[in-house]
Amino acid sequence: MAMQSGFIKRIRDIMRMDAGINGDAQRIEQMVWMLFLKVYDAKEDDWELNEDDYHSIIPDNCRWRNWAQGNDNGHAMTGDELLNFVNNTLFPTLKNLTVTPDTPVKKAIVKSTFEDANNYMKDGVYLRQVIDVIDEVEFDDVKESHAFGTVYEEILRELQAAGSSGEFYTPRAVTDFMALMIKPQLGEKMADFACGTGGFITSWLSQLNKQVTDTNKQKLLDESIYGIEKKPFPYLLCVTNMLLHDIEVPNIFHDNSLRKNLLDYTDDDKFDVILMNPPYGGHEDKSIQGFFPDDLASSETADLFMSVIMYRLKKDGRAAVILPDGFLFGTDNAKVAIKKKLLSDFNLHTVIRLPHSVFAPYTSITTNILFFDNTDSTKEIWFYRLDMPEGYKNFSKTKPMKLEHFNPVIEWWNNRVEINEDGFDKAKKYTVEEIENRTFNIDLCGYPHEEEEILPPKELIQQYQEKRASLNADIDRILAEITNILGIDLEDVDTTNSNGGV
Repeated sequence: MAMQSGFIKRIRDIMRMDAGINGDAQRIEQMVWMLFLKVYDAKEDDWELNEDDYHSIIPDNCRWRNWAQGNDNGHAMTGDELLNFVNNTLFPTLKNLTVTPDTPVKKAIVKSTFEDANNYMKDGVYLRQVIDVIDEVEFDDVKESHAFGTVYEEILRELQAAGSSGEFYTPRAVTDFMALMIKPQLGEKMADFACGTGGFITSWLSQLNKQVTDTNKQKLLDESIYGIEKKPFPYLLCVTNMLLHDIEVPNIFHDNSLRKNLLDYTDDDKFDVILMNPPYGGHEDKSIQGFFPDDLASSETADLFMSVIMYRLKKDGRAAVILPDGFLFGTDNAKVAIKKKLLSDFNLHTVIRLPHSVFAPYTSITTNILFFDNTDSTKEIWFYRLDMPEGYKNFSKTKPMKLEHFNPVIEWWNNRVEINEDGFDKAKKYTVEEIENRTFNIDLCGYPHEEEEILPPKELIQQYQEKRASLNADIDRILAEITNILGIDLEDVDTTNSNGGV
């Protein structure tokens, strides 16, 4: 049947009546595990048609076609019978599927997808109604399948307003801009080591799809992606997203990219292109730092991912990475060491300062896009400040950032000139020597015209801690220089004030 515009609203209205659903995040998670099984069932139809000896990894009684859909007489499980089946047969079976190293990826993803999935609904009648809505979508109908892509985008956008789940979603305008500027080429392989719902991968595929003209090139596109996601729910969303984009063997893995010694990576572990928005504001378990060289062993998640990116970018490879302001102005030992390595081993050629509220409501912290490649050391860096578009005070769910808002950057990109507005730098080039003289503080071409935003307490504390760490690092460096000049042992000097601070 034709794709209905009220698809999400219909499901939302049903789930609101179920006592087991607590908030939008659970509703979306509930919806997506069902969507995954429906989409996977449609893919299995294709595989059974095109492969001589295809056998499903899912036992017959747990395949969507055999429990979610009605039988020849129109009977379908509902009520307590359906709830008992889902909770005591379906989920235990899918969580415990036998998977070996020889199991094809397209089969193994079923188990990894359901390892941490949950059924929250407590009313089997409402569960039946939701299943019926989802089953109406015909994924073997090309037009309807493409139409559903728009609906899936709406599901992902809803994550942005679903509390902490919003951390998985980078606005499509941002991922599309980064993929556009990185200029994908068929035959290249890209990676996202914290891929969330697969936004960067989707934008990459969208750009690369323009170059596909035959089946051989289609195969190159299908094999061009690699993703890792630590958290189960965004992993489920990402795999479903890839199946919807006709990637039948999604190289998406449920794992933690930080749990491997950086020095163990070989050329086989490296990629032509890396597109990422690393998690920031979080802190990993202390044991994670043991996988990193001492000078790079930061406690901040985004810093650790930057090191992973540098160790996994191929020679002549390209990267575009979103990082918070704290990385730019941070001068603590780990951040300085990471930036030194970035500038000495890579060519950081462009930093785009993004407007505030791009990631609202999840976070108000201002972010930046760093573009660099593995061709040579950095000689000079261009900074460009992208201001809020005319008529916008903030981005929001009803007024999100659009790709067209990047037009000023795109126009400037290939004809770079320094821009000064009202005495403030909007675009400016700095030499690496100038950056070194600033103690690797690259907080340049910022936002002098914007009113200071009142951040939520958690973000305000995080920003304060980052600035305090940078200030303490500067003070330590200055004290070390003074004591070195005077020949004084720092341990013999009382460097604390009456409040115990430095």
